[in-house]
Amino acid sequence: MHFPQDDLKWFGQGFDGFPKKLPDDVVEYIIFVIDTTLSDIQTRERLQAFQRSVWQLEKKFLKEYIWQREHLTLDLVREEGRWMLKGRTNYGDSVADEWLIVWLLRELSKQFRDAWIRIYDTDGEFLLIEAANALPKWLNPEVAENRVWINSHRLLIVPLSKGETDPAPLNMKDALKILDDSPARPQQYLKVEKEAFHRLDKYPAAIAENQHHATLPLPRKVAHILHMNPSYIAPIVEAFYLRDPISIRLLQPEKSELPLTFTPDDFIQVSVRFTKVLYAQLLGQQWSPPLPWDSAQERLVKNAHGTEKAEMGVKVAAGLQILISHSLFASNKSVREIKLLLEDLDNGDDVLPTDEEVASWPKREDDESWLNIDFSEFEKELAGKSSGDGKGFGDKNAQDNLKKMVERFNAFLADDEADHKGATDLDPMDVDNDSEAGERGWEDPDTDEPDGEEIAGERDTTGTMASTKDASTAELRTKPRSKTAAEGEDASEDEEADAEFAEYEAAYEKFMTLSAAEKALLTDEARILALEQDAEQEEDEEIKKLTEAMEAELFGHGALNLTPKPEHVHGKGLLGDVKGKGKAKLEEISEEGSEEDEEDDDENLLDEDYNLADNMLKAFKGQAGLAGPAGNMMKLMGVQFPRDADDEIKDKRSEDERKGKAIVE
Repeated sequence: MHFPQDDLKWFGQGFDGFPKKLPDDVVEYIIFVIDTTLSDIQTRERLQAFQRSVWQLEKKFLKEYIWQREHLTLDLVREEGRWMLKGRTNYGDSVADEWLIVWLLRELSKQFRDAWIRIYDTDGEFLLIEAANALPKWLNPEVAENRVWINSHRLLIVPLSKGETDPAPLNMKDALKILDDSPARPQQYLKVEKEAFHRLDKYPAAIAENQHHATLPLPRKVAHILHMNPSYIAPIVEAFYLRDPISIRLLQPEKSELPLTFTPDDFIQVSVRFTKVLYAQLLGQQWSPPLPWDSAQERLVKNAHGTEKAEMGVKVAAGLQILISHSLFASNKSVREIKLLLEDLDNGDDVLPTDEEVASWPKREDDESWLNIDFSEFEKELAGKSSGDGKGFGDKNAQDNLKKMVERFNAFLADDEADHKGATDLDPMDVDNDSEAGERGWEDPDTDEPDGEEIAGERDTTGTMASTKDASTAELRTKPRSKTAAEGEDASEDEEADAEFAEYEAAYEKFMTLSAAEKALLTDEARILALEQDAEQEEDEEIKKLTEAMEAELFGHGALNLTPKPEHVHGKGLLGDVKGKGKAKLEEISEEGSEEDEEDDDENLLDEDYNLADNMLKAFKGQAGLAGPAGNMMKLMGVQFPRDADDEIKDKRSEDERKGKAIVE
């Protein structure tokens, strides 16, 4: 059996650690300064200048930006004798955060032309994924690692060397050596660069377009916290979005026996800044608020706040209560900061805002039309037949991305050099096969041969050629293919497989909608069930071993020999019993022989059943009352052996003897 190659060196082969993989929804970035004229200290100072420029760029463009989970971080570290800037960001469900980081680092590369930037995520070189239809044939995921760099506002790719006949990925050490020795070697593919960076065309304007403002009724203390730092809305929404039964219990003082830090009362109208992802996550959550949150929501609706706005305000307040109370978020930086603000309120160092102060706060209500999708326009966009009135079907960015996908598909269909094999057949380099060349499952064909030639070359069951090449090809082309019974069975099996897969998808979607606690409960139940199944399997294996031992013992005693041949003694039998009866008697015996043979067969069957039962009883008796194969096997089969008659007679005799002795005495 051949296993896929994962570049893992085991012990004795120069083990250098297990392969590392980024967590989901995480992007990682590394910045090197490559200049042979700079000393080690100057390289470090250059990287520190890069750090300061990142902070300045954030102050300029990201003053009001809200990160979904984590923001851009760059730490100065030293690894393998080199200084570098390294960081990673968990962007959660907001892919816009990932592309914002790409834009920031690419903009800084214009200022720092000696900086070489590598950025990748869980999927690997995601910049190449964006430009998949423009990549050169040799550049596939198996060889792309450490070959993609951003330098001087360009996307550069380290090509294969002239003597590199077997393409392979580069390790970081080899890639840096190439950049040190020949920084002009990486090439710029204009088509690849255009496709990879097409999402960045609308930056920095897209930064503001990603925000959404909504005026909501909030408790005064909650409004004060968000006014101090509007970015707290991200962990608040996440806490509510990931709520579990413990979180719901923390919202009910009568059950948790803990007072509420943010009581749902004293509501005021304030403007809250979201990202579009955060607003959609909060708006799309369906929940039934417990006491006292449901009564607060009813009061807001009665006071003409609107059902949707009242529900959103209560969700924000509940999310902040969960964030502060749940131990799951205790280590969050924002939680520590919020607790410090609450301590200032308790100590009197700060006070809640008055109605006059709240009235002076700016209020903004953005249009929510980006949430609405016109499915007729959406279908037109998919067909490449948009109306051209500029309205679109919903969000402008989503519409642009869809247009890009349709353009790529239409370009493929319009390509005269592309055929059906370009869409269905895999290129040999696209096959994940890292085995030796002699063990590969493909070859590079020089010419494309028709399928009829392959079929014509096959031999029939007699070992001769079925037909000539031309005749078989003509027959395949002229005769329609009939659906055989085997094909019908395959079709039914495919339908069953599709039905099972659809059922699995439905169950998986239902599972993903559950909370984290419910998922954990189901996982524990599945683990317990798996352990029970393993125990049953072990018990079945023990029964199988016991059965084999029983069969061996029965074979040894001849109990399983179901066709014993009767031993005939010379001079005895049917003919031996006839004494001088003459030829007529012999003929009568021969005529009755067939009927007697059938009766003998029935008697033999009875004798075999009797022999089997007798041998089983003897085997059980041979255990002398102890545990053994015969008794255990019969007990598992639900058969309880009776006591032996000889033993009962012996027990009765011994009892009579004891009574006689008692009488004599």
